[in-house]
Amino acid sequence: MNGDGALHREVLDRADVGFGVTDHGGVLAWVNPALAEVLGVPAEQVVGRSLPALLPGAPERPRSGLALLTPSAHRSGHRWLEVECRPLDDDRLLYRVVDVTAWRDREMEATHEADALRRAQVLGRMGTWEWHVAEDRVVWSDALLEMFGFPPGTSLDFDGYAALVHPDDLAMIQATLEEAMRSGAGFSYTHRMLPGEDVPQRWFECFGEVETDADGTPVRVLGTAHDITRARRVHDELLALAEQDPLTGLANRRAVTRELERELATGGSGSMLLLDLDNFKDVNDLRGHAVGDRLMKTLAAALRSRLAPSQLIGRLGGDEFAVVLPGCGPAQAARTAEVLRDAVARLPLVGPAGKVTVSTGVAEYGSGDTWELVLANADLALYASKAAGRNRVTVYEPGHYADTAKRVSVLDRLRAALDHGGLELHAMPMVQLATGRTLGHELLLRLADGKEPYLGPAEFLPEAERSDLVLDIDRWVLSTAIDALVRHPDPELRFNVNVSGRTLEDEDFGGFVLDRLATAGVAPGRLGLEITETAAVTNLDAARALSLQLRAFGCRITLDDFGSGFGSFVHLKHLPITGIKIDGEFVRGIDERSTDAVLVAGIVEIARGLGLSAVAEWVERPAQVEALMRLGVRIGQGFHLGRPVPLAQVLSGRPNGPNGALSPRMAGAEDGARS
Repeated sequence: MNGDGALHREVLDRADVGFGVTDHGGVLAWVNPALAEVLGVPAEQVVGRSLPALLPGAPERPRSGLALLTPSAHRSGHRWLEVECRPLDDDRLLYRVVDVTAWRDREMEATHEADALRRAQVLGRMGTWEWHVAEDRVVWSDALLEMFGFPPGTSLDFDGYAALVHPDDLAMIQATLEEAMRSGAGFSYTHRMLPGEDVPQRWFECFGEVETDADGTPVRVLGTAHDITRARRVHDELLALAEQDPLTGLANRRAVTRELERELATGGSGSMLLLDLDNFKDVNDLRGHAVGDRLMKTLAAALRSRLAPSQLIGRLGGDEFAVVLPGCGPAQAARTAEVLRDAVARLPLVGPAGKVTVSTGVAEYGSGDTWELVLANADLALYASKAAGRNRVTVYEPGHYADTAKRVSVLDRLRAALDHGGLELHAMPMVQLATGRTLGHELLLRLADGKEPYLGPAEFLPEAERSDLVLDIDRWVLSTAIDALVRHPDPELRFNVNVSGRTLEDEDFGGFVLDRLATAGVAPGRLGLEITETAAVTNLDAARALSLQLRAFGCRITLDDFGSGFGSFVHLKHLPITGIKIDGEFVRGIDERSTDAVLVAGIVEIARGLGLSAVAEWVERPAQVEALMRLGVRIGQGFHLGRPVPLAQVLSGRPNGPNGALSPRMAGAEDGARS
């Protein structure tokens, strides 16, 4: 070998690239160390063997192009080898083998990352886009194209994209992008897309940023688009539920009052109808709530079918409906009410007294009115229909103004008292009959604003319950009770707080109670809630939901005025309560009439069997105490046992005994007042 040959041989021996030369028989006659290294076989074992035998897949004869092979038996793990075969003289072959593992792995990793990103975009319903400003070219990710309804790789310019955007949203998108290009700030927007006739409307939430050059000129806009169609549908469904009565599908009280507020705020005029089914409570009591619910759904469908789309009908709660009639004067509204009344009367529905009927009040509204005033006027007209014999339509008249003004005045006084400390709680003891020991107190609300005339609970509470003000009042009562329990941590100090039927409809009230108890650190067992049987029956599902929520955390739940309805015992099956209060009508003559004693004995026996506490109301005479104890009643409440006194007096340890008890008639009136 000459000098040049020796130099070439030395270079080949030191090269990182593998080289090998075959003899005329196709076996390797010479290899450099690099080839033995990439094959993972000692050089002496390579010579005399064919390369395809050592590296399956290697070409056996010269061919153009490269072969990328992966020997799996290499001691250092997998290898990616680039193999080239060229002819030499006399049928010999020159093999060139390069280890390309490093860059091939990087390439595979990048491919996997791109695939993972695409999969993540598909699973997350998200895609990306880039707008190259100078070229006015938009590049969409495959995931985004698929969400738009196109196959991957589709060429889609901005005009093609704009054609898919909801027409009402396109101007907003263009304005947002123009402002981002001008300011260079990030941007976001939400829009609808209409991919095609067979593809439903979709919602996309988009975020982006603008890249600029050194001069501040936009060169590229990067954006992401997230398909939020499912979330939007859920949002819309929840919004509908928040303003929809779950039983009938009609608008609920919130939606009706909002529509009326909107009408008044825009200077609209028209009329409101307030409809109330006659004696519907008896349907629930005698035939059961399943029948009552079916009747309510049928009535709702019948009423809605006879109204125009622009006329909103809603269920205010229980068996009361309201209709907003824009542009209808009182005479036309009365005719509409008569159509609805007659439609109800013709339905094949039977109530306790025969056909189901409806009473209606009509009130006109216009600029300057408030929704509360309109509802109060319609309510007065409705009561006039009830008083005149039911199944009638009555239009509110100016002669009712005095009553309406009184009602509004009462609400104004209540609001002022709530805001400025004019409400007060009185506590009435619940007493163990055998020992005279006080086991707890029922808290009763009083209006103590110092104004004339004095208003008792029977005068201001019904007005509050016809408006949303009662929701704030109930929360004030509960918060005041909890604050008192915090200041007096004696575990034997327990309060019962009354809850209005309207508050039962407040889905946030249960959470409010539990949050206040947790924040204050008060044991839930020291607080009890009383729900009248009438309110519970009218809002059975809401009463059950609230009872389940609060009882699960240890609060006591009492069904007040138990026995006042025909279906009292049926209600015990559906309400997860902890106790009952026996209606005072059964207690008033218990020492004089055997029928009352029989009924009370039955109530006590059922309460004992169900593990419920039983409290007798309207205990006014010593003889009643003796009669109740003989029947197994252990706890009583009434002016013979203790009159209501200011809560502050109870907390200061002053006596709360029978001295100064009111007359039976007054005691019954006070006993019946809820807080």
